[in-house]
Amino acid sequence: MQWPGGVRQIPFSICSHPCQPGERKKIVKGIPCCWHCERCDGYQYQADTFTCKMCRFDLRPNENHTGCVPIPIVKLEWSSPWAVIPVLIAVLGIMATLFVVVTFIRYNDTPIVKASGRELSYVLLTGIFLCYATTFLMISTPDVGICSLRRIFLGLGMSISYAALLTKTNRIYRIFEQGSMSVSAPRFISPASQLVITFTLASVQLLGVCIWFGVDPSKAIIDYEDQRTSNPALTRGVLKCDISDLSLICLLGYSMLLMVTCTVYAIKTRGVPETFNEAKPIGFTMYTTCIIWLAFIPIFFGTSQSTEK
Repeated sequence: MQWPGGVRQIPFSICSHPCQPGERKKIVKGIPCCWHCERCDGYQYQADTFTCKMCRFDLRPNENHTGCVPIPIVKLEWSSPWAVIPVLIAVLGIMATLFVVVTFIRYNDTPIVKASGRELSYVLLTGIFLCYATTFLMISTPDVGICSLRRIFLGLGMSISYAALLTKTNRIYRIFEQGSMSVSAPRFISPASQLVITFTLASVQLLGVCIWFGVDPSKAIIDYEDQRTSNPALTRGVLKCDISDLSLICLLGYSMLLMVTCTVYAIKTRGVPETFNEAKPIGFTMYTTCIIWLAFIPIFFGTSQSTEK
């Protein structure tokens, strides 16, 4: 017998071929014995002959979509260039800070060190040291302890630094403001008073962090949405601390307030005599700091989510 098309071989008496692994049968309407094979795509897997189901949020389908496997977890590694470069900068900064501290201690009783305000200078150097040291906390593997220390020290170093600078500029401003009106010296300009004011300003940051701990205890989480791509093979879970972008800005908000206030006083003291030369370097510092912060905020919120962020 010759079949249509000139074929002599007997055709298969079948309307549908068996489906491959990872494919479900979709019955042809009106012909219950025939079906189409439909691929389980995306994050779906073949649950049974006729059904594709979504994998759980922390799982992804295996290679042939017959089941689900755990999503790989990533974190910032110490060997990554995103970690190595900041660590090198932080080490250089810590070395420079310690060099200045040693120099101050060595020449502690000389007129130039006394005139610079030794007590506040040591506080300022402590704040700068904490800013650099926080780098190592940001790169360390997140857990409850590391996340708690991040909350404490991320804003504390800057708060201490800006509090010391604000106290310095406020003192300069009050001395010259009072001098233009009266021969009597203003109150609270002694080294002990300056330290009390500085630590009071810095303690507000610690108080805010303590309240935050009470309202929302720190913890490490795995974020499965951060690097969830359309291709399941490329998706990753990110191990990180449970600190949102908004919480981070609120954490740094007090430092920004101190910085802005210090800048205002730096502008007010820009006209002091040249021999009283603390004011101008502090003013230059605050102007450049404002520019850095103005650049930081849009860059931070404008970048895509990533482990390196």
